[in-house]
Amino acid sequence: MPHFTVVPVEDRAQSNYDSLEGINWVDYRDTGQGYPGHQDTVSSDGHGNHKEDSPFLNSAEAATKKNDFYDRNLALFEEELDIRPKVSSLLSRLVNYTNITQGAKEHEEEESTEASRRKAAKSPNMGTLMGVYLPCLQNIFGVILFLRLTWIVGSAGIVQSFLIVLMCCSCTMLTAISMSAIATNGVVPAGGAYFMISRSLGPEFGGAVGLCFYLGTTFAAAMYILGAIEIFLKYLVPQAAIFHATDPHGGDSAMLNNMRVYGSICLSLMAVVVFVGVKYVNKLASLFLACVIISIVSIYAGAIKSITHPPEFSICMLGNRTLVRDLFDVCAKTVTEGNDTVPSQLWKNFCSPGNMTSAQCDGYFSQNNVTEIQGIPGLASGIIRDNMWGDYLQKGEILEKAGLQPVDVHGAMESFGLYVSADIATSFTLLVGIFFPSATGIMAGSNRSGDLRDAQKSIPIGTILAITTTSLVYFSSVVLFGACIEGVVLRDKFGDAVNKNLVVGTLSWPSPWVIVIGSFFSTVGAGLQSLTGAPRLLQAIAKDNIIPFLRVFGHGKANGEPTWALLLTGLIAELGILIASLDMVAPILSMFFLMCYLFVNLACAVQTLLRTPNWRPRFRYYHWALSFLGMSMCLALMFISSWYYAIVAMCIAGMIYKYIEYQGAEKEWGDGIRGLSLSGARYALLRLEVGPPHTKNWRPQLLVLLKLDEDLHVKYPRLLTFASQLKAGKGLTIVGSVIQGNFLDSYGETQAAEQAIKNMMEIERVKGFCQVVVASKVREGIAHLIQSCGLGGMKHNTVVMGWPYGWRQSEDPRAWKTFINTVRCTTAAHLALMVPKNVSFYPSNHERFTDGNIDVWWIVHDGGMLMLLPFLLKQHKVWRKCKMRIFTVAQMDDNSIQMKKDLAMFLYQLRIEAEVEVVEMHDSDISAYTYERTLMMEQRSQMLRQMRLSSAERDREAQLVKDRHSLVRMGSLYSDEEEEVVEPPPEKVQMTWTKEKCEAERRNRSNAPENFRELISLKPDQSNVRRMHTAVKLNEVIVNRSHDARLVLLNMPGPPRDTDGDENYMEFLEVLTEGLERVLLVRGGGREVITIYS
Repeated sequence: MPHFTVVPVEDRAQSNYDSLEGINWVDYRDTGQGYPGHQDTVSSDGHGNHKEDSPFLNSAEAATKKNDFYDRNLALFEEELDIRPKVSSLLSRLVNYTNITQGAKEHEEEESTEASRRKAAKSPNMGTLMGVYLPCLQNIFGVILFLRLTWIVGSAGIVQSFLIVLMCCSCTMLTAISMSAIATNGVVPAGGAYFMISRSLGPEFGGAVGLCFYLGTTFAAAMYILGAIEIFLKYLVPQAAIFHATDPHGGDSAMLNNMRVYGSICLSLMAVVVFVGVKYVNKLASLFLACVIISIVSIYAGAIKSITHPPEFSICMLGNRTLVRDLFDVCAKTVTEGNDTVPSQLWKNFCSPGNMTSAQCDGYFSQNNVTEIQGIPGLASGIIRDNMWGDYLQKGEILEKAGLQPVDVHGAMESFGLYVSADIATSFTLLVGIFFPSATGIMAGSNRSGDLRDAQKSIPIGTILAITTTSLVYFSSVVLFGACIEGVVLRDKFGDAVNKNLVVGTLSWPSPWVIVIGSFFSTVGAGLQSLTGAPRLLQAIAKDNIIPFLRVFGHGKANGEPTWALLLTGLIAELGILIASLDMVAPILSMFFLMCYLFVNLACAVQTLLRTPNWRPRFRYYHWALSFLGMSMCLALMFISSWYYAIVAMCIAGMIYKYIEYQGAEKEWGDGIRGLSLSGARYALLRLEVGPPHTKNWRPQLLVLLKLDEDLHVKYPRLLTFASQLKAGKGLTIVGSVIQGNFLDSYGETQAAEQAIKNMMEIERVKGFCQVVVASKVREGIAHLIQSCGLGGMKHNTVVMGWPYGWRQSEDPRAWKTFINTVRCTTAAHLALMVPKNVSFYPSNHERFTDGNIDVWWIVHDGGMLMLLPFLLKQHKVWRKCKMRIFTVAQMDDNSIQMKKDLAMFLYQLRIEAEVEVVEMHDSDISAYTYERTLMMEQRSQMLRQMRLSSAERDREAQLVKDRHSLVRMGSLYSDEEEEVVEPPPEKVQMTWTKEKCEAERRNRSNAPENFRELISLKPDQSNVRRMHTAVKLNEVIVNRSHDARLVLLNMPGPPRDTDGDENYMEFLEVLTEGLERVLLVRGGGREVITIYS
C-alpha cells in the first residue's frame, strides 16, 4: 500500500513541513498547547461534543457534499460526518493528491486551492537510475578522487589506504541502510537529512543536526571551489598566478593567497549563477556528471594500457632525493655540446657560477649521482610491492626513494627548493579526515523523493547501488595507483616530479588533459550543486520556525528562491575560501557530515527499538544493531580524523540543541525522542513504585492549589513564585485548580484555565504539570486533586495553598470552610501542608535579599519540615544571603540551657548552619485581653449565625414559600449543600395561613431580639480561652523576636476534631500570625523528612 501525506490548509502559521506527518493527522488540538493560531479550534455544544476544524474537508466542500454525507446507510453517524469524513471522501482526496515535488514553492500553504486546481499537476516520473543512482554518483565522486587519492595511497600505502576507504565506505553504507529505512517510512520532502532527523528525533536534534548538515554542505562548496582553483592554477593556467614566491620557502603562502583571490572571484560568479536561476545548474548537471564518468574511465583505460605501453614520465633523482622537474631540461650534471662537455642547467642550479673545476657546488650534489627512473612503471612492473606500506612524512621533509643508496651529506639550505618536499605533516588520522568527504553525498536521492515515480523502491536501491559502485571505484583505484605509479610520484601531491602534471593525469589515457579538464568541470559542478542545495536546506530549517533568529532566511524571491539564505551561504563559504587549503577544509566538513550521519543512524535505531506504531518502513533490510554500528563508526571517525574538530562540532550542535530547547518554538512531530522519553518515564515510574523514598531522598513534591478569578486569571501568582524558589527546578510540581460547574458545559473553560496557568508557570519559571478539575463543589474538586494527582510513585507529598483573605468580612462561610476542609484532607492523606500567609508580600524571582534572617519557630516536631524548608529556600538566589535562626519554646520545667546545647548538636549533625535560641514561656494568668479576644470571637460567630438566620427568615416571609420548602430550607441552613450551591429563588406560591401558623410566626418574631440580647451576656468557652491564651502568648514572643525577619516559618496547629469550632480555629490562626509580614504555616505529613545519617 502506498504512503500518502495529507496536508491541512487551516494553519497558515505552520511551517512547510509541520503538516506533513501522515494520514492520521486529525486536528484534536484541544489539549491547551498554546502555540500561535491554535487556541480557538475547539468549541463545545454543551453536551461534550466538541466541534473540531477538519483538516480533510473545508466548508465549501462540506456544503456541496452534504447530501452525500447524510446517506441513509450512515444515519447512525450523521451527527459526526461534518468532522469525520466518510472513507470514500477521504480516499478520493488522497487519490487526487499529488506527491511533493522538488523546490521551495510547492508546499507553501499560501497557494489557494483554486490556483492549484488550475495548475496542471506534474506527476513525478523519475526512475531509480536518473532520480537516485546518477545524482548520488555525481555527489559522491568529487575533488578528492582526482586531487588527493594518489597522495593518500603514496603516504599511507595500499594496505592502510584500503583500510581508510573501507572505514569511510562502511560508515556511509550503514548510514544509507538506516536512511533507506527512514526514507521509506513516508515521504521525505526537500531538506532531506534534516527532515528525516527532525521528524524522527525531534526539533532540538533536528535543528542542531540540520544546521550541522547545512554547514557541512556550505564548506563542501568551499572545498570544491578550492579544488577547482587548484586545478586551474596548478595545471591549467599556471601563469595566471598573481602572487609569486620571493624565496624558496615562500611558495606555499603565495599559492594560498592566489587561492584566496581566485576562490573569492569563483564563489561570487557561482553565487550569481545560482541566484539567476537554478534551472541552469540542473541543466548543466548531466554535463558535469559526464565529465566525472569520462575521467574515471580514462584512468582505467590508462591503467590497462600501462601493462604493455607505460606512459613516458621520467623522474630525475639526485641520490635518493626527488628533484623538481620543471627547473631544468636534462636530468644530468653535464651535457655534450659538439665535442665539449658543459655544465647542464641542473649543475647551474646547484653550483655557483664558474667553470666546472672551480665552481662551488652543493655538497650533496657533488657526492651523489643523478639518475632517471620511470614515474609510471605500469601494472606489470611489480611496483605494487614497494607501495604496500606507508611512508608518512613531516612538513618540509624531502621525498626519497627507498631502493636507492645515497651518500649522506648535509646539503645547503639554498638548494632546498630544488627538491620535492612535503607541504604538510601526514598521518593516518589526517588522511582519514581528508578522504571522508569523497564518501559523502549519499543524501542526494532522498532529497529528490518528490520527483521519483516510486520513492519507496528507488531510494534504497539507487543509494546502495551508488555507494557500492563508488566503493568499488575507490578500492580499485587504490590498487591501480599503487600498482602502476612510482612511490615518490604518489607522494608528490602537486606533480612537481612529473613536470607539474596532475599525478592521476599521468596515468590516464589518451591524454592527461582528459583528467585535468574533466576534473575541473566536475569540481565546478559539484560546487554549484552545493551552493544550490545549502540555501534550500537553510530555508527548510527557517520555515520550520524552530530557531527564531533564522526566520528571515525563510523568505526569498517571488518564485521561492532562497535569496537571503544564499547570501549567508556565500559568506560562510567565503570563510572556507579564506582558509585556502583543501587539506584543512576537508576535515571540517567531514565533522559536520559525520555528525549528520551519526544522528541518521541514531534515529533509525531509536525508532526500531521503540517499535512505534508509525514505524513501518518498506525497506526491510535494516536492524538496530547495524544502526548502532554505523553510529559508533561515525563517532570513531570523528575523533580519529580530528579530535579537536570533533569537540568543536559537538559543542556547536550542543549549543544549538540547548538554544532550541529554551528559545525555539514548540513542535510536536511525533518524534522518537518523545517516545524514548515515554519509555524511560514508564521504566522510572515502575521503579519508583517499589516503595516510598528514603528519608535521605525526600524533597517536597508540590501540589500547588491556585485560585482563578472570573476571567480565569491566576489570583495569587506569588504562590507560583514561592514554589519555583523552593524547588529550583528539582522534583515534581503539580499546579492544580478547580472550576465549579458541569464538565460537559465547561470543557472549553477548562482548556482556557489550563492555558492561563501554563502561561503563568512559564512566566514564573515553574517546571511542572498543570491539572484543572471541574467539580460541582470546590471542596470536592480539591479533594479529588489531593487524591488523584500524580502517577505511580511520582506523586505529590506536600500541598501548598493560599490563605483565605477577607474571611472575617465575608458573610459567606464557604471560603474558610473550604480552607479547613483542605487542611483535614491533607492530614487524612498523610501529606505535608504549607500555607504562605501575606503571599503578595513575598519576593519575586528578580529580587535579592542581601541580608536578613529566615526565622524558624519550632514548637512541635512533625518530621523536620521546618528544618528542611529554609535550607531549600537558601539554595535560591533570592534567599541565599539570608541567615537562618531557629527558635524553640521551653516551659517552666524544661532545662533551657541543655535544650539549646542539644538543639545546636542536632543542627550540627544535620549539617545545617543556623543560630539557636530557646525562648522560655513562663506560666502566667490569662489576661483580660485574651478574654476579650475570645469573647469577641464567639460573639462575632454567634452574631453571624443570627444574621444568616434573620436573612433566611426575611426571604421566607417575602417570598411566601411553601410550608414544606420552608422547613427544608430551615433544616439545611447550615448544611454544606446550602453553603456550596446557591439555589435559585423558588417560584412565588400563594398559601393559606392557619391560626397555628400565625401563632408560630409571632413567636419567632418575638424571639429575635432576645437572641441578640443573649450576645451581650455571653460567657466565653474555657477551652477557647486556653487556646486563645496560647495564640496570644506565642504571637507576643514571635513578634518580639522576629518582627524584622524576612520570613517566619511556624508550626501550623491542626483544626479541631469538632467541626463546630472551625470558625474559632481561623481566628486562632489570625491571632497567632498577627503583626508578621511574611509567614509560612507548615504542617508535617507524619513522617521524617530529614536525617543526620549520610
